[in-house]
Amino acid sequence: MKAIIAVPATLALVYRAWSHQSLTPAGIVAAALTAAAHAVHPWSLPFALLIIFFLAGTRVTKVKHDIKAKLTIQASGSTGGEGARTHVQVFANSGVASVLTLLHAYQLHRREQDPAQAHKNECYSWPGDLLVVGIIANYAAVAADTFSSELGILSKSRPRLITSWTFRKVPPGTNGGVTAWGLAAGLLGSLIIATSSMALTPFCSPTSEKPGALSNSGWAFNERQRFTFAITLWGALGSVLDSLLGGWLQQSVVDTRTGRIVEGEGGRKVLVSKTGPNTMHYKARAEIKAAILSGEGQNSTPIQSTSDHAIEEDLDRTIGGTDKYDARKKSRVSSFGDEQPSRVVESGPLGLLDNNEVNFLMALAMSVGAMAIASWVWGVPMSTILPVEY
Repeated sequence: MKAIIAVPATLALVYRAWSHQSLTPAGIVAAALTAAAHAVHPWSLPFALLIIFFLAGTRVTKVKHDIKAKLTIQASGSTGGEGARTHVQVFANSGVASVLTLLHAYQLHRREQDPAQAHKNECYSWPGDLLVVGIIANYAAVAADTFSSELGILSKSRPRLITSWTFRKVPPGTNGGVTAWGLAAGLLGSLIIATSSMALTPFCSPTSEKPGALSNSGWAFNERQRFTFAITLWGALGSVLDSLLGGWLQQSVVDTRTGRIVEGEGGRKVLVSKTGPNTMHYKARAEIKAAILSGEGQNSTPIQSTSDHAIEEDLDRTIGGTDKYDARKKSRVSSFGDEQPSRVVESGPLGLLDNNEVNFLMALAMSVGAMAIASWVWGVPMSTILPVEY
């Protein structure tokens, strides 16, 4: 990518992210580093796909944001909805593509040093470099996942848990929950990336003089169509894989006060406190309540004038009001003053990964999987993705 184009485009991306508050300060730095990694590639394809994904992703995030904010709730107790994305979220979506882009840029650079190989840099031959397939597949999958998550939650029908044998209905925003509308939105996101890649990839043209024949270095119109269809379908499957991984490995927590899914800040895990007479939070609340009733301490209340409602209000002030439900607070309690939990696990009983880790694992699997399939179809060894001497 030429610096005269990449530098102004990166500055424009940074300014837009800052003015629209779509990225945190650390997220802006991560986005600038990611853009630089894509800009070193001599083709415009990787950098352009990054920009297209960023613009399309932020646009669908804003679609009916006020409605989406009421469907979930933040771990801090505020309304839900996707906020400014962090640096971790940026790397989760674009980290795999950044590595593949740098690897392919290095391969192209090595070919330039060898006159016998330099001609391969002029266009994308048939069969082509596997790394290019991995880059396109990454953005098709993460775009599909973003569109599916941001638009699927607006479906009028309740999502069904894809990892449940009964496909039971779950609250909107549940990891592993899918709807027909969400799957269609994911297909749209993947299609946008696939068609953009067809316009941006410098495909070699067929050079055979025989009618209907295809040389070993060129792409005919039918080959481009099949490649577009395959990438679109593969990217859409990425959103399904993300739902499967999320339904198995990422906990979805429901706030029992509102029935809404609790979202962790920046895609992090949501804490669920255990309840019962032997838990630390329960004991802390009981001790404070006992002090209030006994008339001891600075927050005490005379026992003869104390009602249950007054005790709870005083206890809320002592612990921190709504902050007692904040996962970042050590004093957070998970009940209404009884032993009933205010947060319960809806799906993802293993709880091994957070949202960012699931996204990264999905992107990695879809990129490597696409390269493996192309390797098998084209007969190109997977070892060619590694930087080697030419």
